[in-house]
Amino acid sequence: MTTEHRQAPEAPLVPLHCLRHAEPGPPRLAALPTGTPVWLCTRHADVRQVLTDPRIGRAPLYAPDAPPITVIPNILDDPDSMLNSDGPEHQRVRRTVQRAFTPRAIGRWRPWVAAAVEELIDRLEDAGSPAEIIGSYSRPLPVAVISRLMDLDGLDLERLGHWSDHALSATAYSAEEIATAMREFGQFGYQLVTARRKEPGDDLVSSLVRAADQTGGVTEEQLTSLVCGLVVAGHETTMTTLGNALVYLLGEDRTAWQRIGADPEAVTLATEQILRTIPLGDADTSPGLLRRTLAEVEIGGVTIPAGAVVAADATAANHDPAVYPAGTADLFAPVGTPSLTFGAGPHHCLGAWLARMELELALHTLARRLPGLRLAEPVEAIRWRQGLLTRSPLALEVAW
Repeated sequence: MTTEHRQAPEAPLVPLHCLRHAEPGPPRLAALPTGTPVWLCTRHADVRQVLTDPRIGRAPLYAPDAPPITVIPNILDDPDSMLNSDGPEHQRVRRTVQRAFTPRAIGRWRPWVAAAVEELIDRLEDAGSPAEIIGSYSRPLPVAVISRLMDLDGLDLERLGHWSDHALSATAYSAEEIATAMREFGQFGYQLVTARRKEPGDDLVSSLVRAADQTGGVTEEQLTSLVCGLVVAGHETTMTTLGNALVYLLGEDRTAWQRIGADPEAVTLATEQILRTIPLGDADTSPGLLRRTLAEVEIGGVTIPAGAVVAADATAANHDPAVYPAGTADLFAPVGTPSLTFGAGPHHCLGAWLARMELELALHTLARRLPGLRLAEPVEAIRWRQGLLTRSPLALEVAW
C-alpha cells in the first residue's frame, strides 16, 4: 500500500525508540529548513504553554506577512483547514466532529475493532511463520477501522497509501506530485461528502455532514478537508506507532511482550509509555509543532517577539526529567503527568482515544495469541519509509 521511498546509501537508520532527543532547556533560536528563524521550546511546561496560550496560534503561520515554514507544502499547510484555524472559527468546525470521538463513543466501537484485530491475526497464523507483519497487520488494521467508521467498504488500499504518503511528505515528493495527489484526494473527499448528503447513514461522514448542516458556517471545502484529514490521521499515525512499537517490543523487550499478552491492565500502561517515548518521526523532518505569536509573550523566562515562529518539541518535552524522572526505565509505570504526544489545548488530537484503543487491542491480542513472536531479521536490516513527516518500517519480518 505504501510507496517504497528512496534509501540513502549511508549507515542504517536507528529505530525511533533509540533516537537522541533535544535536552530540555530554555527556548532558543534555531532555523527551519526554509531558513526562517524559529524559537525551539523543549521543556514540558514551555511546550504546553505554546500549545495552549491564545497569544500563540496556527492561523498566523499563514497570514500574508508570514515567513515561509515549509520547503514543499503538504496537507498540513492548507490555510483553510481546521488545523490552521484558531478561536471561534476553529471551535465551530471542531464541534462538528468532536462528539464522535469522546471516550464513551469510542467505547461502543471496541467490539468491532477487537473483531478486526482477531481476524487479521487469524490470517497471520494461517499464513504461517515466518511472516511480514507490517503488510499483514499494522498497516491493514487502522485502515479496516477507519473504513468501518466511515463506511468505506472496498477502499483501495494502494490508493489510500499513495494519498497518505503524499499528504505527509517532507522531502519524498515534488511540489507537483503532492499537488496532483492532493487534488485527487480532495475529489475523493468531496464525492464522499456529496454521497452521504444524498444518502445518509450511520457512519462518521454522515454524522459530520448532519452536524455541519445543523451548526452552519462550515463550508463544503472545510468539510471535505476535515474528512480527508480524518482518513489520513486515522490510518497513518496508528500504523506508524504500532510498527515502531513492534520493532521495540520484539527486538529489545521480550519480557514486556509476555506481560502485555497476559495482563490487559499492563498493556494500558505500556501503551501510554510507548506513546510518550517513541516519536512518530525524525527531528530533522520537523522540529516540532509549529505556531506563531500574535503578540510579545514570555515563555520559560524568555521574551518571544510578536510575529515569531515557535516550534513545540513534544518529543523532548515527553522526556523532560523534571516531569518524567524515571525516563524510559519502566514500561509499566504510570505516566503521571499526561504526555504531549497528542498535543494540548484547542488543537488536542480528536482521535487520541481511538488511537489508544487500537494500540491496546492490537498489542494485547497479538501478544496473547503469539507469545513467542520475535523479529526474524536484525534491526539493522529494517528498511524504513523515509522522506515523510513520520517514519516506520516498510516491512518487518517476524517468526514464532
